[in-house]
Amino acid sequence: MTDDTLQTRLARARFRAWRRGFREADLILGPFVDAEGPDLNPEELEALEALLDQDDHQLYAWILGNAPTPAPHDGPVMARIRAFMAAHVAAAVAEGAG
Repeated sequence: MTDDTLQTRLARARFRAWRRGFREADLILGPFVDAEGPDLNPEELEALEALLDQDDHQLYAWILGNAPTPAPHDGPVMARIRAFMAAHVAAAVAEGAG
């Protein structure tokens, strides 16, 4: 796979992450893809794309741990999203949000 193809896929994932139609998911997934997306390998990018294909509310519940994540989606990328969310929220709270 060429770098151009990976960059195109990453750009598409970034767009989809920021425009979920569910603001709470946007605020986790958008910053995640901005910060972590460039470091994803092709398999991780594929896993992210599969997550972005899921229903917004289900995906958000999986990220928060409010619903069990189906085995096909409960892998390293989901773990990275959860860790990013925890750090991102902690940083926002430390800055006075919430």
